[in-house]
Amino acid sequence: MTGVIVAGAGPTGLMLACELRLAGVDVLVVERLAEPNGRSRAGGLHARSVELFDQRGIAERFVAAGRPGPFAHFSFIPLDIRDLPTRFPYALAIPQAQVERLLEERAVELGVRVRRSAEVVDLRQDATGVDVRIAGERGVEWLRAGYLVGCDGGRGAVRKLAGIGLSGTPATLTALLGDVVLTDPPADVVFGADSRREHGSVMIFPADVPGLHRVITMEFGKVTERDSPVTLDTLRQACLGLGGTDFGMHDPHWLSSFSDAARQADRYREGRVLLAGDAAHVHFPSSGQGMNLGLQDAVNLGWKLAAVARGQAPDELLDSYGAERRPAVERMLDSTRAQTALWRPDAQIEALRGVFGALVGSEEVNRALGGTCTQLDVRYPLGDGSPALGRRMPDLDITSPSGHTRVFESLHAGRPVLLDLGGRPGLRAALEGWTDRVDLVEARCEDDFWSYPVIGDVPAATAVLIRPDGHVAWVAPAAPAADAVASDASAASLGSALTRWFGPARGH
Repeated sequence: MTGVIVAGAGPTGLMLACELRLAGVDVLVVERLAEPNGRSRAGGLHARSVELFDQRGIAERFVAAGRPGPFAHFSFIPLDIRDLPTRFPYALAIPQAQVERLLEERAVELGVRVRRSAEVVDLRQDATGVDVRIAGERGVEWLRAGYLVGCDGGRGAVRKLAGIGLSGTPATLTALLGDVVLTDPPADVVFGADSRREHGSVMIFPADVPGLHRVITMEFGKVTERDSPVTLDTLRQACLGLGGTDFGMHDPHWLSSFSDAARQADRYREGRVLLAGDAAHVHFPSSGQGMNLGLQDAVNLGWKLAAVARGQAPDELLDSYGAERRPAVERMLDSTRAQTALWRPDAQIEALRGVFGALVGSEEVNRALGGTCTQLDVRYPLGDGSPALGRRMPDLDITSPSGHTRVFESLHAGRPVLLDLGGRPGLRAALEGWTDRVDLVEARCEDDFWSYPVIGDVPAATAVLIRPDGHVAWVAPAAPAADAVASDASAASLGSALTRWFGPARGH
């Protein structure tokens, strides 16, 4: 029996497979396409996504293949993200196809099995596993796995087969996308505010494939059926209607459509079937959030599913995946709704854009929106107390007995880390029952404060428990080391956090 079957070899599915395999889980990825098609809906990675790769020691592969830019945007109103507290204060322009290629290389290195020309067409689950019916070039067969994760996109089969609905707001516009040859292309890139027209917008810029241009049209107030075919003539007529010319387009390489519908799955789990990425949430591609949301899904779910699949943590741990990701995704869906509203071709909206653009000139507003768009400001509801609790751990420079290092380097193995920065007595003993699955790192750090994008500086903690996804699960209470009562309470709270996230201590 396979440990986990992942449906879909996009960025989310491949990242999840890497996380599972890193934790020692047998994983099979099934992908409908016979080979990568080279098409890229998404075109960039935000700072937090690059940090996720850095936590696994592979960020440089993506940085080397991309092009950093100092600005993000909110409805094409520029956000200066150069001062955000991260080692990657930029938006990394890199085609989705390139991200998939690099992640598949990583997956193969780790021993992930990827089966192409195969898709999930049915499933049955019981108390001990899930039977997955796969159709492909080998014919039709049933495979059994401990768990199935649907990373097969917004129109994928797994969510529907699991009986999970989508809820949210319906479409109010139709957008068409085409990579085409233009006989008479515009002299300059038509993007952002320059693309706005009376009833929508037309964007034109070079595609990833040399010799092609990407043409994107958006028509407000026009809603077509989700599965309506997109033809060259459809795209041509949209361009003519919005801008009066079709630029002599011909020889389409790829045609597609999307809308501003913003919905997410009613639940991210149905028994042994889970959802991640576009299979769990769909939205307008404002400020390039989709691929980045999926990567965060994968890293949040991966270590939890691995711990449950290996019998190290109770099944209930998987419920925390949806409990944490659904609010974070809903916040981003609201952001995309707001950005779409600000894009509407209307005199009142134009006035609002002017006011909003002026507000973005404020450092506080710029940092708040920058923290949201880069996904650096995600905080999971892990409890009250330190403002660091539930947030990503900053990548501090630290000095351990083996020399200079960084916090993220301690996460390369994908294991949780108890980071002792204050020489706190008793931490090693408190960790004793979990040393088979949690690493202790004793180090020094010169920073008195930790910086976050929106809340600013918070006092540095003397010890923290960091989950494999990089989020802080426990913060040592500030108390004198000689205070025995406080020390006992600290050990008890640490034990509770260790049990909650990583299962009971050995022998219990």
